[in-house]
Amino acid sequence: MTRALALFSGGLDSILACRVVAAQGIAVQAVKFVTPFFGYELLAKEEQYARMVRESYGIEVVLRDVSEAYFAMLRNPPHGYGKNFNPCIDCKILLFREAKRLMEEFAASFLITGEVIGQRPMSQRRDTLRVIERDSGCEGILLRPLCAKTQEPTRAERDGLVDRELLLDFNGRGRQPQIQLAEQFGITDYPRPAGGCVLTEADQAKRIAWYYARYPEIRLNDIRLLLFGRHFQLPHGGWFVLGRDEAENARLEALHDPGDYLVHMPERPGPMGVLHGAVHPDDFAAAAGLVVRFGKKMAGASAPATVLFASGGEERFLVAEPLADALFQEWSL
Repeated sequence: MTRALALFSGGLDSILACRVVAAQGIAVQAVKFVTPFFGYELLAKEEQYARMVRESYGIEVVLRDVSEAYFAMLRNPPHGYGKNFNPCIDCKILLFREAKRLMEEFAASFLITGEVIGQRPMSQRRDTLRVIERDSGCEGILLRPLCAKTQEPTRAERDGLVDRELLLDFNGRGRQPQIQLAEQFGITDYPRPAGGCVLTEADQAKRIAWYYARYPEIRLNDIRLLLFGRHFQLPHGGWFVLGRDEAENARLEALHDPGDYLVHMPERPGPMGVLHGAVHPDDFAAAAGLVVRFGKKMAGASAPATVLFASGGEERFLVAEPLADALFQEWSL
């Protein structure tokens, strides 16, 4: 039986691309690549996710973590960034290259994606699609079933593995053709189009660019830490993160490194903080003031509070006033 390997985002387009090819009697194996920027939380529930995709869409999917390769690419993407810190073209090249490398493992004859020409302004233009194929080494083996009739035939079509007449000619940003096709397949419960990658978000991009400029070695845990909470570069260089709710407080506690200081007010509700990495002695007071500033007010007013810094077996306490907003605005990342 002919086999195809699908790059699977989990969105409607990738679901439909798998089903269009599978409808021709081809065995489709989907692979979802993950990094902290997209899909990483699925690694903790891979079997549950695979079962959901199988039961909902009739697609077999596996996860592959490409974080380290992605971090290296992100430092200097050959095709540059988009408006923010998004390396959309080089992201696609990296993922296609990784998929090509997996073809032997899954005995796949070709690759498929859910891309539609003209749907995204940076990475799905006709000229850009050709560049991505070329630079990833996937020329001739990458089939885009939803817009195949707007493209030159791939090797799989020329060799008769795929019937080109049963492929589609979608183009542009409209979603109605995809919705109609989903109805034909009996697919009604599918993810609605989401916002862009976190690297396209201005605030996140600024923070990640700061991290890349500051740290020569990129650490997985640091990247995960960057993607939530309030972040500050304290006056003497300390990196301080504050949770914005109970869920973020719990994530900070789970992600902090052994040498970090966990910071909170033991006698008043408020945020959990992480003073991350090397700490200048004068930054403790600034961190304490931020914890009090974002903590719960007492009797409707901010008041001094005791702040606990804990690292390993070490504990230190500081009594701090809440910082005035004007004092720390320039520290915000």
